[in-house]
Amino acid sequence: MKELTRRKFIATATVATGFALAVQPISAGVITTDAKGLVAGAVKIPVKDGEIPAYRAAPATGDNFPIVLVIQEIFGVHEHIQDITRRFARLGYLAIAPELFIRQGDVSKLSSIDEIRPIVAKVPDTQVLSDLDATLDWAKKSAKGNGKKLGITGFCWGGRIIWLYAAHNPQVKAGVAWYGRLVGDATELQPKYPVDIASKLTVPILGLYGGKDTGISLDTVEQMRERLQSSSSKSEIIVYPNAPHAFFADYRPSYREKEAQDGWKRLLAWFKKNGV
Repeated sequence: MKELTRRKFIATATVATGFALAVQPISAGVITTDAKGLVAGAVKIPVKDGEIPAYRAAPATGDNFPIVLVIQEIFGVHEHIQDITRRFARLGYLAIAPELFIRQGDVSKLSSIDEIRPIVAKVPDTQVLSDLDATLDWAKKSAKGNGKKLGITGFCWGGRIIWLYAAHNPQVKAGVAWYGRLVGDATELQPKYPVDIASKLTVPILGLYGGKDTGISLDTVEQMRERLQSSSSKSEIIVYPNAPHAFFADYRPSYREKEAQDGWKRLLAWFKKNGV
């Protein structure tokens, strides 16, 4: 089989159907939001080197919708992330989740997180930020989105990106980061972490973290909170003492209904308070 060129691969790739293989089996209580009354499905986002797939959902009628960029977990834009966009659309938002790993590989087809990690490690932050800029541009020009009312939210891997994109694009009105890494070793591809940009941040970000998250220590959460105090962003961090990592992921055993529902209410209030 001939190796696809990078450009052709991007052009032919599509968003995942169903849940990623690496997250099977799916919890019985998974939340499902239907698309009735919505425009929902896969779209193509023009980027610098071709196109990337994305999943978008919006009300079927109306225009000038506030925009929410939804940033994926390590598992890609699978059914859980797509469902979150539909939840936003039911509330009147245009929500878009672009596939930010697609040049490096289709992680939804991999059955082990150990196979996924090396692919994600190859994703440059500059690529991610550029693709999000392109997604926002598409939302404004092609999908009836209001760029003056821009919010972002992301989970796990995407939680880290929320902080970085808010520093990159001050047009963001508000962001909500769910349990993303705050501190790490700088590399050529990932040169900065949220703690490095915290003191200069101007966009208000709400960080939601679990006190029993074995991958993100409370020491780093407190370090981030301290750095934010010297910024003008008025960002806040909430720690749920008994919550593990991925407590919002209703399709996994890590899901904690009480904390997830509280976090969602806080997200919506945060967006409203900050003009999204």
